[in-house]
Amino acid sequence: MDFMDSVLIVGSGGREHAIQKALLRTDRPLCMYAYPGNPGLAHDGCMLLEKTLDGWAELAQWALENEIDLTIVGPEIPLVEGIVDVFEEKGLTIFGPNSKAARIEGSKQFSKELMKNYDIPTAAFEVFTDKKSALDYLESHGAPIVVKASGLAAGKGAIVCNSKEEAVSALTDMFDKRIFGDAANSVVLEEMMTGEEASIFVLTDGKDYKLLPISQDHKPIGEGDTGPNTGGMGAYAPAPLVDDALLHRVEKNIIAPTLDAMRKEGAAYKGLLYVGIMVADDGPKVVEYNCRFGDPETQAVLPLVNCDLYDVFYRCATGKLGDARWEVLPKSCATVVCASKGYPGPYEKGKQISGIDKAEYNKPNVDVYHAGTRLVGDDTFVTNGGRVLSVSAWDDTLEGALSAAYDAVDQIQFEGKTCRNDIGAKGVARIKK
Repeated sequence: MDFMDSVLIVGSGGREHAIQKALLRTDRPLCMYAYPGNPGLAHDGCMLLEKTLDGWAELAQWALENEIDLTIVGPEIPLVEGIVDVFEEKGLTIFGPNSKAARIEGSKQFSKELMKNYDIPTAAFEVFTDKKSALDYLESHGAPIVVKASGLAAGKGAIVCNSKEEAVSALTDMFDKRIFGDAANSVVLEEMMTGEEASIFVLTDGKDYKLLPISQDHKPIGEGDTGPNTGGMGAYAPAPLVDDALLHRVEKNIIAPTLDAMRKEGAAYKGLLYVGIMVADDGPKVVEYNCRFGDPETQAVLPLVNCDLYDVFYRCATGKLGDARWEVLPKSCATVVCASKGYPGPYEKGKQISGIDKAEYNKPNVDVYHAGTRLVGDDTFVTNGGRVLSVSAWDDTLEGALSAAYDAVDQIQFEGKTCRNDIGAKGVARIKK
């Protein structure tokens, strides 16, 4: 029998399911676990740790006792809380930044001041710890302006304000009503940038790095980027917005300086660094950093990576990424999210889902990823979240990938299924132009 490497995936969403499927596409025999996981991970062979553990130390102890070779962390909260520090103290190999480096997402104040101190292009800003000072700044600078809670706010802590009244309301929500709790102990006021956004994933061991295909997310619930923001309604890669010349500028002016700055700050970054950029008239600028894979961009990017991802993740975690074999397929991938009716507001759960197997059965270029599902009995999936499933398809062209993804989406049915029908439209238009 072949020796099997063992992997623990931390997280429970579509991103984690995409990581699992990407690992399974290689020939390497793997024994896989997930905490807490989801029914899709279990369906594809992950053993779920179904007990509630008391903190990351207990999970690290479990990993030690079960001889886990590599732990991969999906969400930001465990990283900011220091799961990597806890695992490494026990001599375990874990993919992700330690708590000091994860501040790049955990504290917008830290990341904005890092960019300011190291001349990394971003929007002009100021940080405030009291409402009066923030209001004084608002009075002198006016709107439009972006109001951001400095800490983690589940992706909802950045409020775009087109008028001073909206900005005053946002500051009241953060400082007085405390809608984001301690995440808004300090608040960033930032100039509003105009342009088009792109997501750049950087795999790094602290020294060397590899770039994944550039992707573009679709945040608003409605077509034409209308309605309230969500966690993401779809994505595609590679995004033609970022050509080779622009990517060279991003590497030179943003990625390399960021990794260098983190080393100089005594917080060498290893794992996945997400750099959200705005392509403005005067060049690319950083919108935000995340300390982990984005969701749903991960679902659109990982199917295009054609190498042993276990080896790549392991080398990232152990400082040997420079020796990794790295190949990206010259294809396009599109991801469409199927959400519950009412999302991102109140929504119902428990709606029976049909057609998942039909959507991806016998189709080597289609994946269905579980995000908000629950298993009832042995074989019935029901909705259990706002974003329920995401469907990814890859093809030689972006139009081909989108066609295959939407064909698969049509196979999946549940009451109140909500999807955007214009995922990738900007990319298709840009290619034709």
